Amino acid sequence: QVQLVESGGGLVQAGDSLRLSCAASEGTFSSYAMGWFRQAPGKEREFVAAISWKGGSTYYADSVKGRFTISRDNAKNTVYLQMNNLKPEDTAEYHCAARRAVVNRRPGQYPYWGQGTQVTVSS
Repeated sequence: QVQLVESGGGLVQAGDSLRLSCAASEGTFSSYAMGWFRQAPGKEREFVAAISWKGGSTYYADSVKGRFTISRDNAKNTVYLQMNNLKPEDTAEYHCAARRAVVNRRPGQYPYWGQGTQVTVSS
């Protein structure tokens, strides 16, 4: 069972950048598709980005396309989310998730989750 630990969140101003990291404990990390999701207070968890197990395919929510970039380093068992030009509406707790299958945008399809890292963007 893979364990995931996110880091890199913080308080920034609109227009700033942050890079989130998600470190996995599992040695077979390269066999997992990885996703980033976020949840703001009072809202449902929503898809942000996902990457295939080899990193050859990436997917983004329309709201972050062109601003966020997902990547992975299988040698380091880590997936990243580079977030540029942050907006106040990006404020949320960000979670990474893993599944031993093809990429999926639905959070319910991911069995493994990290505890989350808070991102707060002030205007």
